[in-house]
Amino acid sequence: MPMRTPAFSIPFVKVSACGNDFLVIDGEHATTHPTELTRKLCDRHEGIGADGVEWLYPDAIAATYARLFNADGSEAEISGNGTRCVAAYLFLEAQDSAASNREISIRTGAGIKICILKANSGMHYEFETDMGSPQVSGEIVLTLPSCEVHAIASSMGNPHLSVFVDQFSANWQAQAAEIARHANMPNGVNIEMVKLIDASNIEVRFFERGVGETQSSGTGSCAAAVAAIFSKSAISPVRVLAQGGAQSVRWDGNVFLFGPAQIVARGELFLPELL
Repeated sequence: MPMRTPAFSIPFVKVSACGNDFLVIDGEHATTHPTELTRKLCDRHEGIGADGVEWLYPDAIAATYARLFNADGSEAEISGNGTRCVAAYLFLEAQDSAASNREISIRTGAGIKICILKANSGMHYEFETDMGSPQVSGEIVLTLPSCEVHAIASSMGNPHLSVFVDQFSANWQAQAAEIARHANMPNGVNIEMVKLIDASNIEVRFFERGVGETQSSGTGSCAAAVAAIFSKSAISPVRVLAQGGAQSVRWDGNVFLFGPAQIVARGELFLPELL
């Protein structure tokens, strides 16, 4: 029996960067309610499932304008991993024309980012992305009901707090959520729990604004590495180990993020009606 044609369908490509997964979708499908639609798309039970959606729009200068919405429907300035996923999608779509140009520009809410293709095998890509110059505010102290937290505050175009720990506690997610809700952070903040291994390696756990715990984070990896270098606990480049895999960050005026992006799937989400 032929499949009944759905009332509405939204084509997508799913891309993962160290387990930090995103849906890449043409912005013409965003309708007038991208918040509700993004929540539907990112639902891991009734939708496709992802940490966020990168909605793509034409741009006069860059290859595309990527507008990022988190899984909870909130809009964010940028995702380092998400931007790399967009770059993988664009190279996949361009195919032959992209082969002669290994550099691609993507406009984000934090400005234009340049992704340079370093390797490609099938659906697996590796990029180095110029993430721009970090803004480091230095150490801040937050008083929580449970404890006092010392953190390095920074921005990679989006806000971060990097908290150094000796070990990852069993309830680190609850502590990260408590920090993120602090009155001093009215617009929310991305949290990194950072464990120093040596001068060249750190291990990190991520709790991202609008998502919660994630397997990896591009801007979070940059912020954690910058915090370690700023505090003189590490030297550039820094290898950032996360649950989803490893990335490399070097700080040379600007911050450069190196890591993989894997094309996972291409498909359509069927909707009984547009949101």
